[in-house]
Amino acid sequence: MTEINVTPMIKDSSDQDFMADVVEMSQTTPVVVDFWAPWCGPCKQLMPALERAVKGAGGAVKMVKINIDENPGVAGQLGVRSIPAVFAFKDGKPVDGFMGGQPESELAKFVGRLSGASDPKAEAEELAV
Repeated sequence: MTEINVTPMIKDSSDQDFMADVVEMSQTTPVVVDFWAPWCGPCKQLMPALERAVKGAGGAVKMVKINIDENPGVAGQLGVRSIPAVFAFKDGKPVDGFMGGQPESELAKFVGRLSGASDPKAEAEELAV
């Protein structure tokens, strides 16, 4: 029987697992990291919408959620000053990100840029019109 390596598309992580869950995983698949806290109202609105966008990418992008109350280390190293804060990692490095809430249409574009499903140049030309 062949063993299948199934990595969850969306998972909770910690400071201790950040290297494996984000940096190493982003070498093969872009990873969106959502820094949040249980007391953060905007986080509770953003997270489900961001999860929908990631699921919509069909596995081309992964998502890791980090509760900064329990895991402040990586957030501090990345300079997170307010939440929600979202970073995109590719090839082991942060390549994009935003802070605060975003409409679902923008989240879809954000994830699309990571997965290659949308063209940043075309988006820029559309905005310039």
